[in-house]
This record gives sequence, C-alpha cells and structure tokens, in this order.
Amino acid sequence: MIDLTDRNIWVFDLDNTLYPAECDLFAQIDVKMTDFVAGFLGLDRSEARAIQKKYYAEHGTTLNGLMTVHNMDPADFLAHVHEIDLSPIPAMPKLADRIQALPGQKFIYTNGSKRHAERVSDHMGLSHLFDGSFGIEDSLYTPKPEPVAYDRFCNHFDIAPHRSVFFEDLARNLIPAHQMGFKTVLVQSDKDWSHEPESVRPAISGDDLPPEIDYVTDNLSDFLHSLV
Repeated sequence: MIDLTDRNIWVFDLDNTLYPAECDLFAQIDVKMTDFVAGFLGLDRSEARAIQKKYYAEHGTTLNGLMTVHNMDPADFLAHVHEIDLSPIPAMPKLADRIQALPGQKFIYTNGSKRHAERVSDHMGLSHLFDGSFGIEDSLYTPKPEPVAYDRFCNHFDIAPHRSVFFEDLARNLIPAHQMGFKTVLVQSDKDWSHEPESVRPAISGDDLPPEIDYVTDNLSDFLHSLV
C-alpha cells in the first residue's frame, strides 16, 4: 500500500499516461506532424522528419520549435496533428472507478492541445471526473519540462504542489514537478512508442531513473487501487 494521504490534488498527463502506451496513438500523431512540417517548410518527408525530431529534442515539442525558429502560428498545427482515430483506446471502467474514488481535485495537464485532452477524456468516459484540463494553449505554448509551464499550470488552477501528485510517462517532465513539491509517479511501459532521439525517449523497464521519481508503475489503475 502507498500512503499519499497528505495529498488531495491529482494531476495526470494525458498521452501514454491515462491510456496505455500500447494503444500507440502517438504513431498517428507522429505521421501527421511529419506531414505538417513537410508542407509548412516545403521539404520532403525524410527532411521534415529530421527537423521534427530535432525540434522535439531541442525545444520540448515540435510545435515549440516551429514557433521559435519559424514564427509559426500554432492553431493549424494543433488542429491537424491531433485529429486522430481514438478507437485503439479500450474501455477502462476500473480506471474510471479508481479516479473517481480519489479524494480532492483531479486535473489533466498535457503538452497537447486542450481539444485533444477533451476528445480523449470524452472517449474514455473520464471527462466528468476531472475538475479541469490544461493544454499547451493555456501555458502560452511553453511545454513541459520548462519550469515556467508548471508555474502557469499551478497559477491557473490555484494548485499547491505540496498537496499534489503528478502522473507522467516522461521522466524528464517529472523532475521540475518534484522540485516544486509534487509527489511524482512515472507511468512506465515496455513499449518505446516515441521514435524520438535517444536522449528524450520515455524510460522503459530497467532504465536508470532520476531521483526525482518517487514511484513507478506499469499499471495506473492498479497503482491507484494500492493507495491507502
């Protein structure tokens, strides 16, 4: 049993955290990002993909790289890359029950768009369980793991980190959260879904993890069930 009775605010990343990485939704997003970059910069797909991955590694998200380097308006990018097929996400009634049972407030915090968070949580039947969702637009397009993005999230919902738990599938995104006072939970998978440069891939079982990770699980529903 895991004792988090001193915490009553629960913050969940969206992709590959609320739903399993094995759903492989990012494969769809990945292709759409490559297509968008190719069209926006007038490149072939191989050149566009290299730029896409470079910007992700250097700027936290491909979107942030395109905005920083090319002064791109983000609206069209977000609309394009997140219009994906959600049918691979299975029904997860136990997860819904266990999120509902958590005391206090619950939030979704994603580097994706707010519409993406709403579509996915609606599809999973979870929307009514959350007190709010925070998308990349709400952070003024500054992505996790930039510390200012967490400040904007906390200010937006008046969240006290020392009363909160943060769930994420990317270890690097949990480091600033822990430094602010969040308890951190890494939701891990053996599936390398990211196709990203090695330095920014999600941790898989057996990887060394930073000390800022308080707990690790490969099953979010079971982890929530283990709380006292």
